[in-house]
Amino acid sequence: MTIIVHGATGAQGSPVLAGLAAAGHSPTAAIRDSAKVAGPSLSIDNASVDSLVQAYAGADAVFVHLPLASPNQQLAYAQAISQAVSQARPGRVVFSTSGYPTALPDGTPTAHGVLAESLAASGVSYAVIAPQVFLENLLLPVTLGPAREDGVLRYPIRDDYPVSWISHLDMADIAVRLLTDDSVTGVVTAGALPPLLGEDVAQGFARYFASPVVFEAQDPEAYGELIIPLFGADGARPVVDSYHFRWTMPGEVIDEERSAQKLLGITPRSVESWLGELAV
Repeated sequence: MTIIVHGATGAQGSPVLAGLAAAGHSPTAAIRDSAKVAGPSLSIDNASVDSLVQAYAGADAVFVHLPLASPNQQLAYAQAISQAVSQARPGRVVFSTSGYPTALPDGTPTAHGVLAESLAASGVSYAVIAPQVFLENLLLPVTLGPAREDGVLRYPIRDDYPVSWISHLDMADIAVRLLTDDSVTGVVTAGALPPLLGEDVAQGFARYFASPVVFEAQDPEAYGELIIPLFGADGARPVVDSYHFRWTMPGEVIDEERSAQKLLGITPRSVESWLGELAV
């Protein structure tokens, strides 16, 4: 199979590329600088329909996720990818929403919603992987360090906030299945069932570290101050705002009827297993 993987050097694309290779496929990395990967690769411009058409033409499957960017830039990417899929008509497209919502509170489609809707209308075989929150967020030094050194897992969600956490490794397992098996179409939700509270996640860290770890709900602004050195003030602000919004929500739990567990028989790793596999 000819399988194109967007962002193959990034947090989401890299494990998908590795998973496909481990399954005996020879995937092609679609990235800005093709010299950055070993193996089959091609250079793409996410904003160029012509560039994407050339990449998708003749492909059996394409894995897509929108890169980090402003909402307007992500919308431009979504529109270009949509047009390219319509023109090149690859055999199948698997799109990860990367935890982003597909619509704003007023119902206006986001860039991720625009792309999901266009795939549904394209007539091309497709699947949309819809995660909630990535476990890898907990690996930032501002969170991992205190968990390891002080036994306190601080994160800006409430104590009673249930989350269907998911790892990039689990996302890759789901993506590989969907890229190579077109029997499931539409939205596939991805994440832990039952969902985990903060203390449940902390206990996973405790089992991995073999020492006590407790969860502590962190003020979003305090979290923001810690991540400014990592992302800059402009980059940190939208993150902080997203956690303020989470404090108003009841939780982030996936739809079980459309879950990878039910549709694909794939159960996400436990927190302890995920940490062990990464050997953090």
